[in-house]
Amino acid sequence: MAHFAELDDNNTVTKVIVVHNAELLDDNGQEKEENGVLFCQNLFGGKWIQTSYNASFRKHYAGIGYTYDPIADVFYSPQPFPSWTLNTTDYVWEPPVTRPEDGKPYIWNETEQKWDEVIVS
Repeated sequence: MAHFAELDDNNTVTKVIVVHNAELLDDNGQEKEENGVLFCQNLFGGKWIQTSYNASFRKHYAGIGYTYDPIADVFYSPQPFPSWTLNTTDYVWEPPVTRPEDGKPYIWNETEQKWDEVIVS
């Protein structure tokens, strides 16, 4: 099965659907993304692009609210906090302070720009 993401005018994912692989086949039996795009457009209209469930292309599987970057040809998740920056190698959001790696649970404190330990009782 193939997966396709619908994009709005800002390249934000608004919908993700599953399309049978047979809809992607050309006259030679080869899968072509453009055939899946046309299939989606004929059903729903809009702007569509293929996404990979196992992230074998376009870095990440698209989810609703994700952004598609057409220059880098990747999907990435919404920014979790205003202070976090997008790593343009892996296309993941990174905090301004590295999370402690001591095995304890932490939550990001945006106001104080630090990791707060979660006390589990």
